[in-house]
Amino acid sequence: MAEPEVDGSAPIAVADPPQPSDGVLVRIRSMLPEFTGALQRVAEQVLTDPAAASRATIVELAERSGTSPATVTRFCRAMGFDGYADLRLGIAAETGRARSAGWTVDIGREIQPSDPLQRVLAQIMAADTRAMHDTAALLDLAEVERAAVAIAAAPRVNIFGASGSALVGEEMQFSLHRIGVAAWAWTDVHNGLASAALSRSGDVALGISHSGETGETIELLAEASSRGATTIALTSFPRSPLAELADIVLLTATQATTFRPDALSARHPQLVVLDLLYVAVAQRTHERSHAAFQRTAQAVHGHKAAKDGSSAP
Repeated sequence: MAEPEVDGSAPIAVADPPQPSDGVLVRIRSMLPEFTGALQRVAEQVLTDPAAASRATIVELAERSGTSPATVTRFCRAMGFDGYADLRLGIAAETGRARSAGWTVDIGREIQPSDPLQRVLAQIMAADTRAMHDTAALLDLAEVERAAVAIAAAPRVNIFGASGSALVGEEMQFSLHRIGVAAWAWTDVHNGLASAALSRSGDVALGISHSGETGETIELLAEASSRGATTIALTSFPRSPLAELADIVLLTATQATTFRPDALSARHPQLVVLDLLYVAVAQRTHERSHAAFQRTAQAVHGHKAAKDGSSAP
């Protein structure tokens, strides 16, 4: 049974009017944490089957989401659309572009144990490629610029992350160290807090969390911030506690699938954003970075097997 328009949910801030380059589905995913109750069910229904949503009438979408046409209208306005017709056109245009670009793989379909590896590879590649495109559309390059400038000038960079985010953070720490940036990746809360407590003005603290709700990462970033460090959040949710805490927010998108959790789907987009940030830092410190990279490369050269089969000098 469809529920009434008054659902008891908190008021939702209306999104900025969609621009032609905006991805409607990306915007819905990014605003999903703000929605509760009936509005959240409408958002989830659209994300579950965008193609069907682009063809459905307002009554059909309301029935499928267990809400009412009035709630769907509220959802449209919260997304910055004048009405349901505009929302449908936006979704249809996006799903149409996906089909014309060759998105023929059914991303949301479960991978079966008997599926051939060729299909499994196609599923993974399609999901990751779409997530990369969505991240590129979502990412604010001005924020990347600010982060790069801060890191390039920082006496010390602390990187915080838990579980899979810790692995991503360690990759960034390795990259920065190779170009002479004093960076440390902390996975232990006690050690991380000790380092964060020693932060000073000019230092940078980077917190990585797909959900933006990892308590340890939030605590570590908050400690560094209280000591004057510039804080950067890498997350998929712009209004998460981690993002609200940070001075600079770098956003990633994920392509939801049934065969892998969102947190794992976020890894490749996170690495792409951090790779961009690393290159931006190297550009701004190119002389120092080039010299550091040459020295570090030479230092480990003797441990690489010679290409001609002879032993290294």
